[in-house]
Amino acid sequence: MNLLKSVLIIALFSTTVRAEPPKPVNITVYRSPSCSCCGKWLDHLKANNFNVKDIMTEDVLAIKQKSGVSDNLASCHTALVDHYVIEGHVPANDIMKLLKSKPKVIGLAVPGMVNGSPGMEMGEHKNAYEVVSFDKDQKTAVFSSYAESNN
Repeated sequence: MNLLKSVLIIALFSTTVRAEPPKPVNITVYRSPSCSCCGKWLDHLKANNFNVKDIMTEDVLAIKQKSGVSDNLASCHTALVDHYVIEGHVPANDIMKLLKSKPKVIGLAVPGMVNGSPGMEMGEHKNAYEVVSFDKDQKTAVFSSYAESNN
């Protein structure tokens, strides 16, 4: 009986439990070939376990219109992930939060091009900004807020 007990203890301690790394999240980004900040946002996504399909187009506006992005929510690029639209420089952690919580919205947006949002870092100063969710009726709600900082 002691031999069996010893074998079980050795087996228990010799077996390592390996956590599977999280699977990359597939995202398709539509952007203008002349926009450099979009490339920096793509780098941010890749650094946060996104598998990016980068589609350069001269007609990003058509993608925005087809995806339900109004003029007041528009930014320089539009992405599609799962069944959601991501407009502008939305942080990767907010996209992951969206995918986990699965709210009944079209997507998320950071309207304009806010200094300090991912891909728009320029020096130490970061402006305050909000990530907003939007629905099919263009109703928006604050999804996340980021404070101004002067690191």
